[in-house]
Amino acid sequence: MFLLQKKKYVPIILSVLLLTAGIVLTVMIYNSWDKEDLTVNNPTINKVNVNVQTLDLKSIIHEAEKNVIQIEAQNEESTLTGSGFLYNEKGDIITNAHVIHDADTIYVRTANAQIYPAAIVGLGENLDIAVIRVPQLSGKNYLEVEKDLDAEIGDEIIALGSPHGFQNTVTLGIISGAERNFSVDGFDYSNVYQISAQITHGNSGGPLIDRNTGKVVGINSVGTEDGTIGFSIPTKEVIGDIEKWSNEAQTENLDFTSTTDIIDTDSPEQFVEDAEYLIDYFLESIDIRDYVNAYTLLGSNMQSQTSYQEFREGYIHIVKLEYSDLNSETTENGVVKTTVDVEVESKLENKEKTDKKKLTFEFTIDYENDQLKIVDITDHQES
Repeated sequence: MFLLQKKKYVPIILSVLLLTAGIVLTVMIYNSWDKEDLTVNNPTINKVNVNVQTLDLKSIIHEAEKNVIQIEAQNEESTLTGSGFLYNEKGDIITNAHVIHDADTIYVRTANAQIYPAAIVGLGENLDIAVIRVPQLSGKNYLEVEKDLDAEIGDEIIALGSPHGFQNTVTLGIISGAERNFSVDGFDYSNVYQISAQITHGNSGGPLIDRNTGKVVGINSVGTEDGTIGFSIPTKEVIGDIEKWSNEAQTENLDFTSTTDIIDTDSPEQFVEDAEYLIDYFLESIDIRDYVNAYTLLGSNMQSQTSYQEFREGYIHIVKLEYSDLNSETTENGVVKTTVDVEVESKLENKEKTDKKKLTFEFTIDYENDQLKIVDITDHQES
């Protein structure tokens, strides 16, 4: 009887012993692994390094300037100057309603000093937003508008416009307040941004640009009398109305003014001012290495004599360009001659070093097909 019971418990004892041995072996293996570094050959998962870069301020401003528009709205009594910006491929420009709502004639000056007639696409009644269209600007690059996200207090911003007629003036600041509500001259402003950048006469309708993304987050609209505080309408709040107006408008049904009626060729002062602006924009484009933009400022005769590739090769060696005041005069044959002293830092061919030299450029500016163009450029090195 005892022998039979002993045989009965033998399998149980063996099972317990094997289980105990397994546990001990597992603990020993784990302790061994824990003390060793784990090496993985040909891993299928790699660490992703996120490199967040802030866009270059000078590049943001230059790209924005191409699409910022000076707007001149005229009636029998006065001319009102404001700002706007190109926002789609149709040639539509966003601005403020108060800039154009009393106008009989509307025309725009682009960053490259071209002048075009404009027509109203949509106009807010209580909302200080308007859209105008310039067919000649269709298919051009335009500013990207933020449609969903809100800017936050403390965000750095760039405000562009044409205060007092000074085209493409830039002011920097931050979002200093949000959700401001008030009424001015029959327009209601709801949930607008308060900004530290100055907004004054002529800035109205210009873009408020996010410093980090380069996108338009607001339309500059109102400023205090002392110019210390500005207010900007968030694009998110009004993009629905803007897109509705734009989609419904048919260009052939819009009322445009003749371009020949709006170009004042009898004003030498304005001619010189526009010519110097064009030259300044040309030199800025060269400095920022935007050769395509600079090439578009040349007259047709210059472009026929010099290909874009040849033009680019003539300036691509320039690393830095600085220039002083422009000196201009109107000649007897009705063109503007402008001289400017330029200090050019150039990269030497096949070398890491650069060379600095002073040049004097002479530009000739004239109208071509009712538009201002650079028709000649000469330069010589100062002795």
